[in-house]
Formats: sequence, C-alpha cells, structure tokens
Amino acid sequence: MVFVLVALVVLALLASVHRYVWRRFVGDTTAPGSTLRKVGTVAAFVLPLLSLGAMTSGRIGAPFWLQQVLAWPGFLWLACLLYLTLALLVGEVVRPLLGRVLARRDAAAARTEAGTGTSVPAAEGAVATTASGTRPRTEELVPAGPPRPADPADRTPATAPPAGTEAEPEAVRDAEAAARAETEAKAAAAAPGIPHPSRRLFVSRVVGGAAAAAGLATVGYGTHNVLSGPSVKRVTVPLAKLPRAAHGFRIAVVSDIHIGPILGRAHTRRIVDTINSTSPDLVAVVGDLVDGSVADLGSAAEPLAGLRSRHGSFFVTGNHEYFSGAEQWVNHVRELGLIPLENARVELGGFDLAGVNDIAGETEGQGPDFGRALGDRDRSRAAVLLAHQPVVIHDAVEHGVDLQLSGHTHGGQLWPGNYLAELANPTVAGLERYGDTQLFVSRGAGAWGPPVRVGAPADITVVQLASRQA
Repeated sequence: MVFVLVALVVLALLASVHRYVWRRFVGDTTAPGSTLRKVGTVAAFVLPLLSLGAMTSGRIGAPFWLQQVLAWPGFLWLACLLYLTLALLVGEVVRPLLGRVLARRDAAAARTEAGTGTSVPAAEGAVATTASGTRPRTEELVPAGPPRPADPADRTPATAPPAGTEAEPEAVRDAEAAARAETEAKAAAAAPGIPHPSRRLFVSRVVGGAAAAAGLATVGYGTHNVLSGPSVKRVTVPLAKLPRAAHGFRIAVVSDIHIGPILGRAHTRRIVDTINSTSPDLVAVVGDLVDGSVADLGSAAEPLAGLRSRHGSFFVTGNHEYFSGAEQWVNHVRELGLIPLENARVELGGFDLAGVNDIAGETEGQGPDFGRALGDRDRSRAAVLLAHQPVVIHDAVEHGVDLQLSGHTHGGQLWPGNYLAELANPTVAGLERYGDTQLFVSRGAGAWGPPVRVGAPADITVVQLASRQA
C-alpha cells in the first residue's frame, strides 16, 4: 500500500513538473494552433512515457534490444527535465526584472515623444495603450503614410491662429505635454508584472531560450563526463596496525560501474585499461557492477578478465546485483577471474581483507554477516572491509575494522543530488573517520539511469595504505 502511495505521489510530481515545463517552453512562447506548439505538446506526452519505459523495461523483463532503444532518450530526458526545471526556476527571478526594465524603457520613450512632439516607434509588435489603460482606435495604430501635396487653397499663414480663436500660450502647451508624459509613465510602471502582450512574449522567449541553452548544455557536459571514462584519484590512508612491510600497498577501488543498456562493453574496457594503468597491488570491485541479467550483459562484462594486479581482484555485491540475479553474477565474475567475498575474509601479507554482501541481499536471505566475515579474526592485525553501502560503517566500527571501502552514493551523480545523498549516507564521497575506523567512499566509475554526471565526476581511486611504523 505504501509503495502504491509513493508511486502515485511520484507520478503526480512528474506530471506537475512536465506541465510547468510545457507552459514555460511551449505555452508561453508559441501561438495557439501553430506547428511549434503542436510539436511541443506531443513531446510533453511522449518524453515522459519514454522515461517510464526506460525505468521499468528491465524490471518487467522486456527484450534487451527494447531496453536499449528506450534507455538513451528516456534516461537522458530525465536529466534534461531536472536541469531545464532548475534553469526555469532561476528564470522566474529574472522574468519580472526584465519586465520592469522593458516597462521603464517604454515609459522613457513615451516621455521623449511627449517632450519633443515627435513620434517614437514602439517596440516591435507592441500594442499601445492610452493613459486610461484602453486600446486606441484602430486608425490610431496605423502609421501615417507620406504627406499628401499641400493644396494652395488650404494654406493658412503659420503665424495666424484659426478664425475665432486665440493663440494658445506656449507655457500651457508645455504643461499639458508634461502632464501627458507623466500619466503615460505612471500607466507603464503601475503594473510591470502585466506587460503588453508583445513584451510578455519577448520576455518569455528570452527567459525560455536562456533556460533551454543552460539546461541542455549542462546535460551535454555531464554526458561527456560519463562517456569519456573515469579519472584516477589517489589517497593515502595511514593504518596504525599495518606492518612496515605492507607500507605503500595500493588498492585500486572501483564501484558502481553499472554495465547496462547504455554503458556496455566499451565502458568496461575503458575502466579495465584505466585500472591496469595504475599497476595496483589489488583491485577491489565494491558492488553495483551491472544493471541487467548475465544473459543480456555477460559479454559486456568480459573485459574484467583482463584486470591485472599482484594479489588479484576481489568483488562484493551491491544492491543492483540483487535486482539482476546476484547468484548468477557472482558465478560469472568468478569465471572471469575475480574472487567474490560473500561474507568472507582472506589473509594477505600485511592485513586481512574482508567482504560482506549488500544489505539488499537480506530480502533473499543473503544479507551482510559481519560475524562470519570478521568474528574470529586476530584483531591485532589491520582489517580492510569491502562493503557496498557506507551505512554499514557502524557495524564495521563494532567489529574493529580499520578501513572500510564503499561506493553506492555516486557522489550524488547529478547536482543537487549530493544533498539528498547526504540524508541517506554517513559519507557521500571521500575519506572520513568514525571512531577508530576510517571510511572511504568512491563516487563510482559509471552512472545509474541518465548517463550524466554533474558535480560528481566518475573516478577510480588508488588507496595507498601507509604504516605508521614506517
């Protein structure tokens, strides 16, 4: 029941956001019945359907080719929707300011016209109003044509006033002109939030165009960040119990590769080549390797067989493995030469390396078992734990772990998602200390959902262990 309510809230939110985006980009900037409005309206219905299809096709077992067809446009639109909406919200601040600037410009033009007695053209497409706020007669809006030739019979001496009238004093004329200018200026500034139709259209198009440029440019930049592959980071972690002989031991930590309908074999190959270029002593793959079944993605994971390190490559499950068939993937990575640590531990030369299953495995009776992985070890030795989610850090502290290596958060992946990630995780990215235990969280090497990263670049981190005895 709770799941249904959450789903309905999410759908209602998505519908509201799409309605807002349509109104600002289409409804406010195009004419009713125009081709652009029809295209924009169709897109407002098709794009969210593609996004829903991209998110659900894998879960319902749709053919893999269909998942691939839906994934690119569906997931990319979600990223576009986020940054277009953020840009439009910024535009809501700019919109009234721009309207006021244009209103003051028009008022200044009106004062100039009244003061000089000349006609100043209105802004392109503007609709003039009188001081009372009503539209003038149609004939007043029609520009005067070229003057007709003067008829000699119509000529009247310039110095002579019409018969039966007296000459109007110049001071009176100036006072009336000034009064008209003041009235027009007040009318223009009285309701800057309700500009002339042409001014409103101009503001909508300027703000909408700027928002579209900013939002799409951000998504393009973030997509390039993912497709160009992760960068290499290095961090040194001192461990009090690490013997001098193990000083400088290098662990290449990679998480959240997310092989799937978008990121395939070429993505895996880039990651393997990047890891091998660091010449690590050990490789730690800390979960969320895949988004799909072995049948669909087994070949895309095959480049992992090319990982090279002195002490081998180790793997622990992430929550997405349990969405994709964890047992089959554990067997497959073992065939590729990786060593799965399923609530298990191995003793290396200078420290113990342990790994626990992800919390998501609890639904299948395969959750983390710290007692099994760490309960009977010699606590005088340093211990390094591989655990996908940072939230298990408190269990690691309780079991005397010196360093926990995790992923899961993606560093937020899409700003401002890092603020949401902080609500659910003790550490979003980087190295922090909890009691006697240090926690390092990788931002991950891939991306889930939209192949876009903004403010959270993909990385592979070489963690170098340092002995305080050295």
